[in-house]
Amino acid sequence: MTAHVVSLNVMHAIIPDVGGEVGVTAIDKRPVSDARQVTTAGVAGDQRADKPSHGMPEQAVYAYALEDYQWWEAELGIDISAGKFGENLTTTEIDVTNAVIGQTWRIGTTLLQVTGPRIPCGTFARWIDIDKWVKRFMAEGMPGAYFQVLEAGSITAGDEIEIVATPDHGVTVCDVYQLVAGDRDADRLARVIACPDLPEAMHTQVSGYLK
Repeated sequence: MTAHVVSLNVMHAIIPDVGGEVGVTAIDKRPVSDARQVTTAGVAGDQRADKPSHGMPEQAVYAYALEDYQWWEAELGIDISAGKFGENLTTTEIDVTNAVIGQTWRIGTTLLQVTGPRIPCGTFARWIDIDKWVKRFMAEGMPGAYFQVLEAGSITAGDEIEIVATPDHGVTVCDVYQLVAGDRDADRLARVIACPDLPEAMHTQVSGYLK
């Protein structure tokens, strides 16, 4: 099968997030059937309540793989609906976790660039409501990927995903995630720090692991 978008998901409602820094969250995302414009600010109709933490241009779009959802469904013994992890794009037939940082994807008329992994937070844990969720999510190494928007356009469910270009440095979403998760392999750390496509905030974070 061809890689494509299974579901395009946007915020359903702003809901309380007791214990969170801003007190509310936009993590409740659900599928829409129409095409939506995607710009550097994100998907039309979507919101990010905690903009200081999740409002950067390099986090404009978040994707999670259907195949990873299916693993979680089997592991947890529950059904998981598209958008449940707060992703804008539920994808299939493409390896999100091992996407190369800086890789560009053409979806619909939009050009996206892979910027890094999603790092789970307390809001995510409270939303999923499974004991020790952050620790469990981190341990399994299926974070999904963030993207920045290089060319604004529109995306709809069913759109094919085309990999347009892949940098030759080889640093992947998983490489960055493993470092954050605590596996401070020296070779991986050196490669990630040297990655020219790593966003500044993430570069600063991983550089701190040298200390």
